[in-house]
Amino acid sequence: MTPITEVEGRRLTLSNLEKVLYPATGFTKGEMLHYYATIADALLPHLRDRPLSFLRYPDGPDGQVFFVKNVPPGTPEWVTTAEVPRSEGPARMVLVQDLPSLMWAANLVTEFHTPQWVIGAPGEADRLVFDLDPGPPTTVVECCRVAVWLRERLAADGIEAYAKTSGSKGLHLLAEVRAASSERTTEYAKGLAVEAERAMPRLVLHRMTRSLRPGKVFVDWSQNAARKTTAAPYTLRARAEPMVSAPVTWEEVEECRVPERLEFMASDIVPRLQDYGDLLAPLLDVERARPLP
Repeated sequence: MTPITEVEGRRLTLSNLEKVLYPATGFTKGEMLHYYATIADALLPHLRDRPLSFLRYPDGPDGQVFFVKNVPPGTPEWVTTAEVPRSEGPARMVLVQDLPSLMWAANLVTEFHTPQWVIGAPGEADRLVFDLDPGPPTTVVECCRVAVWLRERLAADGIEAYAKTSGSKGLHLLAEVRAASSERTTEYAKGLAVEAERAMPRLVLHRMTRSLRPGKVFVDWSQNAARKTTAAPYTLRARAEPMVSAPVTWEEVEECRVPERLEFMASDIVPRLQDYGDLLAPLLDVERARPLP
């Protein structure tokens, strides 16, 4: 019988709790739901008011993996949704605003991806993001070198950057900016990626051409576009193991010498939150936002 539980007054049907989603470790759907319930206080502020794209993997990472942007069929009426402008016409998307909505969405087995803007100002960026993607044989170790350069370059423009693992092979760099158009933010990010390539031509690539990526760190500036989304902090990823897109300290970035130092599983996150709190909490303080130069 499918269990029904109550979360903050909302009745939820939770399914297939014993199903193994990550065969490499035996991590089950029930454990995944427990993870999200446990770290919700840290995750929810980073999702709130941002229309979500779900990367679903209901049969685990080895099964079908697909994006869902529109409100899924069967969405409870109490889950907040909003109309979002798109080039092909408006669409209705989900906003995960509270714990019941988070647990409902997690039951779908999904990665959470957010845009760099909130629903009240679509296309007006309040976040700047760089996705540092290592082409083999480079790893997150080389991404860390690039991240430190970008942090210093952003600081020269009065912008403070924060880092998190991608939950896969790379690193994400984020900063809070005072509302600017997504076009302007994308232009600025591309400019810094070009500068990074000029400064470190043997290591950095700003172009998307896949044939050029081996041995380089691709600085993906394009995720600042209004239509694009990035894996949210604390989301589990559809990988062989239950890896998390985890905030990290700059000390960890600077001292990383082997990739394993920046690989974090679901079981690592609660202890890290106890030790550090939410390392990305400053991104939620609007008073810290700085304008683009």
